[in-house]
Formats: sequence, C-alpha cells, structure tokens
Amino acid sequence: MVAIIKTGHSIHNIFNYNENKVKQGVAECIGEGNYPVDVDKMSTTMKLNRFLKQVSLNDNVKRSSVHISLNFDPSENYSKEKLMDIANTYMKKIGFGEQPYLVYQHHDSAHPHIHITSIKVKADGSRIDMHNIGRNQSEIARKEIEKSFGLVIAEGRRKNENLELQPISMGKVRYGRIQSKKAISNVLSEVLSSYKYASLAELNAVLKQYNVFADRGNEDSRIFKAKGLVYRILDENGKPIGVPIKASDFYYKPTLNSLEGKFASNTTNEASDIRRVKYAIDMAFFKAEISLAELVKILEKDGINTVFRKNAEGLIYGITYVDHTTKCVFNGSTLGKQYSAKAIQERCASINQVEQNRESLTSEKSNTIIFETPKSEIVAALFGDDFRDNKYIGSSTIMGQLAEMLTQAEQTANYLPYELRNKKKKRRGQSNNQ
Repeated sequence: MVAIIKTGHSIHNIFNYNENKVKQGVAECIGEGNYPVDVDKMSTTMKLNRFLKQVSLNDNVKRSSVHISLNFDPSENYSKEKLMDIANTYMKKIGFGEQPYLVYQHHDSAHPHIHITSIKVKADGSRIDMHNIGRNQSEIARKEIEKSFGLVIAEGRRKNENLELQPISMGKVRYGRIQSKKAISNVLSEVLSSYKYASLAELNAVLKQYNVFADRGNEDSRIFKAKGLVYRILDENGKPIGVPIKASDFYYKPTLNSLEGKFASNTTNEASDIRRVKYAIDMAFFKAEISLAELVKILEKDGINTVFRKNAEGLIYGITYVDHTTKCVFNGSTLGKQYSAKAIQERCASINQVEQNRESLTSEKSNTIIFETPKSEIVAALFGDDFRDNKYIGSSTIMGQLAEMLTQAEQTANYLPYELRNKKKKRRGQSNNQ
C-alpha cells in the first residue's frame, strides 16, 4: 500500500473533486467517519456542512483541508467493507480517528485506490500538527496495516511503482476534452505540489517533460491582459494540440494568481541543491569533450533534464535545469555565468574547436616531410656537388616542390623544377663552347 497525503486551503475544492467523480460515474462514496448518519442517508450539502462547521472553529488554520489517497497493488481488488476497515484503521493510526471524514472509491486508474477527505481542525478548535506526518505516523501505519490486513508489501519495491508519473501518451489524449483534462490533472497534481519553481518559465520546464504547457497567450491576447491561464497538451514536436483547458476548471484552481503565490514562497536557492546540479555539469565537461546534445544525455543519466528556450529563428537564448532528484528547477544564470545558455554553448563550442584544431594539426603533420638532413646535402645527393650551395635550390619554394615531388604516388622520370632546368641548360652550353 502507498499512502499520499496532501493539504489544501479549501475543503470545498477537495470535496467537490470527489463528488464530481461520483457524478461522472467513475467513483462512489463508500463510507464516512464521525458523521451522525450513514453516508447513503446524507445529501451533498449535509456532507459538506459537517466539514465547514468544524473548520470555522479556528480561522487561523489556513491549510485546513486534508486529502489522502491509499493506493493498492493492481492484484488487490478488495470489497468495500475491507476498504472501509483499512481506511478507518489508517485514520486512527495517524491521529485522525476522531475527525470527520468521507471515503471515496475511485475506478479511473489502473490500480485500486481510495480517497479520504477530512480536515485538521479538531472539535475543540485546536489544530492537528501534520509536520512530518507522512514520514512518521503514516509510514508506521502503512507497515502495520500491510501486515494485519495481508496487503502486498510496498517496502523494497521500486518507489511508487504503479504511481510513477510518466509523460502523457499522445494517443490517449486526442479524443476529447474530458480525457485531456484527466491527463493534465494527473500531471498537475504531482508537479505543482512536489517541485520548487520560481516562475512560470521554470514551471513549464517541468511540465514540458510530461507534454503539458501552462499558456498565458501572447501579450496582445485577451487572456494575457486578464491574467488568465490555460493548460494545453503538447504533441511529440512540442506543439499545442487539442482544446485548451482553463486553470479555473481544475478542482485545485492552479490559476496564475495561485501560482504567483507559490513562486514567491518556493525557495530554489538551497546551496546543496545548487551544488549538485553545478557538479553534474562540471563533471560532464571534465569527463569528455562533448557537444551540446551529448551534455543533455549525460545530465539525463543524473536525473537532470536540460530545457532550452529558443527564439523564432531557433537560436538558444535561455537554459533551465530540472533536477528530478531534488525536485528543484534552476535557471542557468541562477547557478552562475558559466552555466548560462551562452556560456554552455561556448564551452561546448570551444571544446569542439580544440578538437578540430588538434585534428587539423595532426593531419598537417602527417602530410609534412621534415628534412632532418641539411638541405645542402639533400641537394648535392640529388643534383651533384656543383648545386650544393645554389641559392635557388636553397629557397623554401624549391624545397617545397622537392617535398611534393617525393611524396607523389608516381614520379615523372625527367621531372626538374623550372629554376634548375634553366641552370643545367646553361652549364651544358658552356661546356660545349669550351
């Protein structure tokens, strides 16, 4: 069993999310805790008012709503009665045994799971401390419940094996708005609460890993001027497809105003998190001479995605690093000048240029004859002692021609540089006159 606990500002949103699932026919409310009557005898208003009345006892509790999901192995298709027993036991063990709560069984995922809606304001108006509840009370409860109820043990398996967030499959989201909304909602519920991002660009750097994009429109559009926001599915080329869905249509309301509050509160400048990304980049350059594409692949092995921002001409002007290990997002310039888009491109280019220069130098050396014997001796051996100190033959031009002649695949038997032909002809003429 895997337990996921989230808190929120509005009990309305969490309650309506589950009730809307019931209306769509993909969920049902299977039970309740600490309500005066059974769930099947209550209207939606009665269910909600029980929460609202108790929450109103303490206006200082800002994040008063609690949303818990208990997720089971695909092989665990339990009855409603057993699911309620598990839910009741779990709530008691984490300190919510006296709180009002509703239990919903959802049927819209590959794995069986239930959702529990509750509040953290007690009947006396005090607040339940939930600091580290997931690591402490919930983890202890999970292990005990797995043992006592004979559930599939989650310990030792790949973390969140059946719940791991994957890029949206484009073939599953092209058939209409409801399917697209469900796919986007799954991504948003994971990313918005787990990652640390300080701007819309940084958030989109994460969302694009899952083919989702938060779109404000262009600056002249009505949605931009109204500070609106829509979410869109991206195709395999990163282009928006399908119907955009307004942020206000999602139950947790991931609007621009809501996100701007997160931008201000998210702290992504922890020294250790920054050092991890910088170290990974530096080691990538240290290990090998790499291209930009190779750098991206090396960082991916460290759990870091590299997202480039390009202008209309396709030129890179920005870079963002998404560290899926620490759930932090960093603009290149945040890490330092040498990690910005411009510097990274130059570092890759300079390495490639060094390699090109080295290859060029090697090639040049391999095609160059180095005359270790003095030039005069070479000339004397080829043309006789009379030409040993000839100024024409000693010139770099003639020596270059000699080198070329010696390295040719085929030699012309009577080949002789122009300067030498004239000199030899003159000497023969003098000899005849004598």
